[in-house]
Amino acid sequence: MRRTSRNRAALLAAALLATLLPAGAAVAHSPSGPPGGHGDRDCVRTRHPLDARGRQVLEIARKAQQDLKLNAVLLRVTDGGREVVTDALGESMTGVPAEPGMHFRAGSVAFAHIGTTLLRLVEQGRVDLDATVEPWLPEVPRAKEITLRMLANNTSGLHDYVTDPEFGAELTAAPFRAWTPDELLAFPFSHDFWYDPGTNWSYSHANYLLLERALERITGQRIDRLVEEQVTGPLGLRNTRNGFTPEIPRPVLHAFTSDRGLYEESTFWNPSWTTGPGAVITSTVCDMARSAQGIGSGELISRRSYRTLLDPGTVGLGVPTAKCPADICLKQTEAKHFGLGVIVANTWLLQNPSFSGYAAIQAYLPSKRLSIAVSTTKTPDTPEGNTAEVVAERIAAALAPEHPLQP
Repeated sequence: MRRTSRNRAALLAAALLATLLPAGAAVAHSPSGPPGGHGDRDCVRTRHPLDARGRQVLEIARKAQQDLKLNAVLLRVTDGGREVVTDALGESMTGVPAEPGMHFRAGSVAFAHIGTTLLRLVEQGRVDLDATVEPWLPEVPRAKEITLRMLANNTSGLHDYVTDPEFGAELTAAPFRAWTPDELLAFPFSHDFWYDPGTNWSYSHANYLLLERALERITGQRIDRLVEEQVTGPLGLRNTRNGFTPEIPRPVLHAFTSDRGLYEESTFWNPSWTTGPGAVITSTVCDMARSAQGIGSGELISRRSYRTLLDPGTVGLGVPTAKCPADICLKQTEAKHFGLGVIVANTWLLQNPSFSGYAAIQAYLPSKRLSIAVSTTKTPDTPEGNTAEVVAERIAAALAPEHPLQP
């Protein structure tokens, strides 16, 4: 791996950067959820004997763990909401076996929840997708031109602070630092826009940070409570929770990384940089499989909103220009593009967070009603990239060979 600040930051980026760029929430539950220390009592290994598909998936996961030299693999696969297999391989820490109900950082999965929250608020008449953000975000440059839709579908033109070399250097030097939204936004606000708002496509964490702030100001609700009311509560995601500190509910899947040049534990590195306060989530593979199904099927929204979820105007955008290079303004095609908080890839709907030693993916194939959720952690010899994606791709190839999962 090239040890430049930019590439280190890219490796830390949440899922989409690992998918659509060269490298790399108010969500979840309030303290009323299950207390820390008990884990997800419903997220346990599938009782044996497994059926043929369950055995096949588990064998794929075991081989992937060996091939990729992974510390741990947590997985759950469902078909039409029915369990195919749930299991965990490897260790959380030395001598501590991995368990399916362990909690881990879920990063950009929060963006899928926020995208559906936005669509539900539109249906309820509480927001206008194409309203400019000026009334709620007057501090944002060109606020008169940027709409809620542009923040949600990454067409605002704002730079991404995660791939800013200056930010990368500061993050690498101080992984336990608590970042404020204004500190993060200072990076993109210091640059000219890549393009005029709404005219092109480029990924930026600043977009969702600002969308969360806008929704809080519009509704008068904290973003974690808003998303719980609109999405995670209705979907029954009892173990998907926001954290205002680096703490992770027990039992914890521990993470390790070589991002700073030395293989070290990164479990409790501060995730405040990943998005806005109230939207920094942890989850379990069981919740992520349910999340994949609920979001990917459009269970909570109308058919019209579901069409917007699949393509909010991004297909055909992503055109490199003299001002916006090809590794920033990436081509958005019908086969592979960013929807409203989700990635659409070969008809799969997914999110795939990867940062600070954690890698995960939730993916749903509507035509087969197939959900795949995987979380992985590294050894010193694990290759770069989102290894949870690789595991999920192999599972998809076995269960839905006519629909390759290629994020």
